[in-house]
Amino acid sequence: MLNKSNLIDKIRLPFRKEKELFSAIYDITGFYPRRIDFYKLALMHKSATKRNEKGRPLNNERLEFLGDAVLDAVVGDIVYRHFEGKREGFLTNTRSKLVQRDTLNRLAQEMGLINLIRSNGHSTSHNSYMGGNAFEALVGAMYLDRGYDACMMFMKKRILKQLINIDKVAYKEVNFKSKLLEWTQKNRVRMEFRQVMQSKDDTGSPIFEYMAVIEGIEGNKGKGYSKKESQQLASKETLQRLRREPQFIDAIFAAKTERTKMEEEPVQVVPDFEQQQDFIIQHHEQEVVSMTEEQPQKEEPLLSDDEFSLEDIKAVPVEKTREEIIAEAEAAAFAEIENQ
Repeated sequence: MLNKSNLIDKIRLPFRKEKELFSAIYDITGFYPRRIDFYKLALMHKSATKRNEKGRPLNNERLEFLGDAVLDAVVGDIVYRHFEGKREGFLTNTRSKLVQRDTLNRLAQEMGLINLIRSNGHSTSHNSYMGGNAFEALVGAMYLDRGYDACMMFMKKRILKQLINIDKVAYKEVNFKSKLLEWTQKNRVRMEFRQVMQSKDDTGSPIFEYMAVIEGIEGNKGKGYSKKESQQLASKETLQRLRREPQFIDAIFAAKTERTKMEEEPVQVVPDFEQQQDFIIQHHEQEVVSMTEEQPQKEEPLLSDDEFSLEDIKAVPVEKTREEIIAEAEAAAFAEIENQ
């Protein structure tokens, strides 16, 4: 049988072992946990999944699902009360900015939540939003541990009062279409906006619905009172899908690979672009002709058949001696004198 001292030790032992975690949860949320196991599970990334006695995986994905729903309700409540008289579209856009993965991921980093996550230590293509996912799981754990009011107090006093200016977030315009185009251009994939439907509401105002199509793969749709608004919403939903569905990205790049493969098929016969063309004027021939015309050669008389005779061609006489030359010269001189 346990005495009072042993009972106190049994109660304090778990607290001492998990003192750092209790303290960290208090720093983040503003209160101490009642059920620490909920928060442990919220910080368990699926890469470090453990299994319970029944063999079921233990990670934060289910709490993430619950926290996502609770966040939408809590933030929707806050936005509705804060912006009195604003239209539904404005309220929806503001809530979306507050609960989007980029915002939650930055909050997780600022609050130090990212340092408490248990994972296998290997970075993956989806780990960039691991903090945001853990933030949603933390809200899910708070909801199970302390209820809706605790989640509302956490968002009002800890988040919107200390970390986020709700008015700046609401009036800061995010160009989702530009962001989606930037992503497609960076990854060299083709994108278009395809009109799905055009109708009118009860007051006769036109309603447009567009779909983002990337490499022929259908993305998400957006509906609005203008083409710009509907394409913005389609871009926003498609961006969120790209972040949450890796198989969607895989399908896009598979389609891109198939398209580029077809475009890069080699041509069997390469045309001979160096082949000489008959219609090109040869300038060097002109120069030769010009030179001939400018410097005409002396015209030779036509030759008759007789002038081709070989009769005038005689054998070369044998070279004479010196004495014979002198004798012939003297004879020629005497003959000249006699003729005078």
